[in-house]
Amino acid sequence: MDPAETRSFNLKALLILSLGHLVTDIYQGALPAIMPFLKERLSLTYSMAGVIILASNIASSVIQPLFGMISDKKEKPLLIPVGCLISGIGFCLIPFMSQYAVIVSLVVVSGLGIAAFHPEGFRTAHRFTGARAAAGMSIFSLGGNLGFALGPVLSLLIVTRLGFSYLPGMIVFAFLFLAALSFLWKTLAVPERPEEEHPLTGQKGTGNGFPPAMVILLGTVIIRSCIHAGLTSYIPFYYIDYLKGDPVYAGKLVSFFLLGGVVGTVTGAPLADRWGHKRYLVVTMLMSSCILPLILFVKGIMLSAVLAVFGMVLISTFTVTIVMAQRLLPKNLGVASGLMVGFAIGTGGIGVMLLGVLADNFGVPVALKSITLLPIAGFLLSLMVRYPDRQA
Repeated sequence: MDPAETRSFNLKALLILSLGHLVTDIYQGALPAIMPFLKERLSLTYSMAGVIILASNIASSVIQPLFGMISDKKEKPLLIPVGCLISGIGFCLIPFMSQYAVIVSLVVVSGLGIAAFHPEGFRTAHRFTGARAAAGMSIFSLGGNLGFALGPVLSLLIVTRLGFSYLPGMIVFAFLFLAALSFLWKTLAVPERPEEEHPLTGQKGTGNGFPPAMVILLGTVIIRSCIHAGLTSYIPFYYIDYLKGDPVYAGKLVSFFLLGGVVGTVTGAPLADRWGHKRYLVVTMLMSSCILPLILFVKGIMLSAVLAVFGMVLISTFTVTIVMAQRLLPKNLGVASGLMVGFAIGTGGIGVMLLGVLADNFGVPVALKSITLLPIAGFLLSLMVRYPDRQA
């Protein structure tokens, strides 16, 4: 039996953590949505805009395993509220600045807050999932998915109706979370860690080894992250600059994609617990390969529908891959979470910069077409992951 099954499922703790996840990822999700306005305001090239996204991804994601190592050595719950607050402060100071280098620096500050929050958040959430590993983790992940989905809509509503200078008002979300957390802090008290069995060897120990399956799983998640970051960054450019569409509706398209992911996270995790985590990953990557190319051939309401369905399928694997990583590295939960949530997603941000180069030289449609080839590679990698689906 997985040692996680001996712990109880704590919905209250998971909801508190999910709220913090929602607020933190609002700021991360809002950045790509405001990039067209920031690009015009500062007269940036697509490549310069891509560097900003890359800086955000490196700071918020690539270095997450370092915070995970700190979290694994000793629980540091203060990283949860402090990380959320710093992420909001960095983002909300952007409208006050006009120098490109200063804006990149603020994006990095915000990213560091995001990087501090996630490994500790996922490690803490793991303690309250009980036997329903994927389903329990999906509650925490749901907050992040909602944050990513709401970020573009909220930021674009503020920019288009009030003006770019009103974006700092979004700091109120961080303060609301801190206020809620102050009343519920004791709920997050973490129990002593049991010595867990490695899912591949069945032996108790530190689990410090890095199994080959983890490398392959990491590669799969990096590809998924390239798709995710590429779509959220270039759907607005494609719709506004190429199709000459309404900027607000462009933000809504991103939100349709991300809200589809919210639905997928909630509905997919229980199915993954029932059918098997690897099996679910393989099937969804195959489905993604078939669905994504449709965005090049549909318009209007059908484009919204395709993006929503694709988001539901692709993002539903987010929680599943985290649980798989935590079972492959049972004594390094923070590092496992940092690799899946941080390093893989941040590395995927490199793809955004490369897409910027493609867009500058060949046009946004070419950049978008290149994204449609990635799910095939993700599917082939997922087939090679050695993972024991004991729950199947």
